[in-house]
Formats: sequence, C-alpha cells, structure tokens
Amino acid sequence: MLLSVPDRLVLLNVLPAEGDVTMLRILRELTSALSFTEIELAKLKFKANPGPPPRTEWVENAVGDVDIEIGPRAYSLIAERFERLNKEKKMTLDLLPAYEKFESKE
Repeated sequence: MLLSVPDRLVLLNVLPAEGDVTMLRILRELTSALSFTEIELAKLKFKANPGPPPRTEWVENAVGDVDIEIGPRAYSLIAERFERLNKEKKMTLDLLPAYEKFESKE
C-alpha cells in the first residue's frame, strides 16, 4: 500500500500500545515497516513545534510515498482502530486521509 509521510505518522500514532501476544508481534512488525529509515530522517528533518497547536513539521516532498506491505491481520487491526476512533467521535482532520485508505467499502 502506498503511504505518504503523514499517513505513516498517523498510523504510528493510532496503533494500540497493548494487546495479546499475537497482536503485539504483528504491531512490532508493522511499526518497523512504517518507521522511517536513517536516510529518510536525514531528508525529512523532523522538528517538533510546540504550537499551539502542537505539531510535527518536516521538509515537504523530501520523501515520496512508500509502498509498505500490510498483511491482512495488520490491515484489520488498523481498520478496527480507526472504526473505534470514529465511533468514539475522536477523529480529526489530520487522521482523515489515512482513515479513508482503511475504511470499510461495504
């Protein structure tokens, strides 16, 4: 799946921090795949801006979309997390582009 820098940041921040052992192993692999390489970090030059509102800034267009393999269990985990945030009405505009890549098309 092609993911942009904002998509990857959103996914890294919405993934659950706890679960059963199987879920944690999937999360470990997924987090590794979504994380940025040293080369990407050098190009992006991430900087925390305390705000308000607090946000992360980076060099735009320094890194293009990356094709990241997301297995069916990891995909379901992400989709369920977004659905939960949606039902709890905790979605934000920053989350919407990534959410739309995982929303159910029923």
